[in-house]
Amino acid sequence: MAGEYRFSFGPWNIHEGADPFGPTVRDSVEFGKKLKLYKQLGFDGVQFHDDDAVPGMDDLSPEQIIKKAEQVHSMLEGEGLVAEFVAPRLWEGGLTIDGTYTSNDPACRDYARQRSRRMLDITAALDCKLVVLWLAREGTYIREAKDSKVAVERIVEAINDMLAYNPDVKIAIEPKPNEPMDQAYIPTAGHAVALSYLTDAPQRVGVNIETAHVILAGLDPSDEMGFALAYDKLFTVHLNDQNGLKFDQDKAFGSVDLRRAFNQVRILDQYDYGTRGEFVGLDVKAMRTQKQDVATKHLSNSRAIFLRLLELVRSLDKDKVQKLINERDYEELDLLTINHLMGR
Repeated sequence: MAGEYRFSFGPWNIHEGADPFGPTVRDSVEFGKKLKLYKQLGFDGVQFHDDDAVPGMDDLSPEQIIKKAEQVHSMLEGEGLVAEFVAPRLWEGGLTIDGTYTSNDPACRDYARQRSRRMLDITAALDCKLVVLWLAREGTYIREAKDSKVAVERIVEAINDMLAYNPDVKIAIEPKPNEPMDQAYIPTAGHAVALSYLTDAPQRVGVNIETAHVILAGLDPSDEMGFALAYDKLFTVHLNDQNGLKFDQDKAFGSVDLRRAFNQVRILDQYDYGTRGEFVGLDVKAMRTQKQDVATKHLSNSRAIFLRLLELVRSLDKDKVQKLINERDYEELDLLTINHLMGR
């Protein structure tokens, strides 16, 4: 079994309360103040988009970007924190409305590649070894707009460029089936794993599995985690929860389906996730109703739920479980699991 777990979240998870249908409802919190909250909340790792570390990076030279990232690294060290990963925020720019690596415009594809290299400069300056790649706009509004075979090949070319540019990093693809595109090219863990074997260094390309993204695909998060673990490609996780097939809600972990959360913790702990330095990452957002001074409870609550579920995972009578599996008495196994979750 894995030992102690380390937890991470991104600065965007302490946010202003906007959602897809409404404006901000809380004041912004300055980046340095967010960093001071990490240890108080029980977290050791910081997830970064490239422009979380270096705002306005498109207007800076490579040298300026590295210098600013080094300053952030010093801030992390001062708080006893580490950067878990860096991700290129490629989906918000004016040049990426038709995709990034798969755009039909060569100039836009070149922008995405150069921005990804600058992201890797930031990764190195933060002394970080993991990149997360959310292929947010790699899809189409209509199927006839792009050749899906060519699109996959272009994604592979972009990943190969990153692997060559920084030979020290691993890349975790974060699959999501929709939003902002109605159908994405790499929607599931299976697609991400398959894509890794088209790259020049398959051992350095894996998966970041986010609970909500799997649910949006109509799949089970623990199954997707098990699939990635079978290939030794579960590089990190984003735990949260989701109430149905709608927009990405980023609810607190376990808040919708406690049994589903239990099985995610169970598969991670059963196969020693975390023993090689992997973080338990959260990607959760506070409810819009939360006031400014209590707008971090979603983070501390999610961590507490994970740790309580970990206790339940480790206290489950495994001999009894195996006996019921051997007998194929799944009704009794069902009741055993439910009773255990209810503390009976």
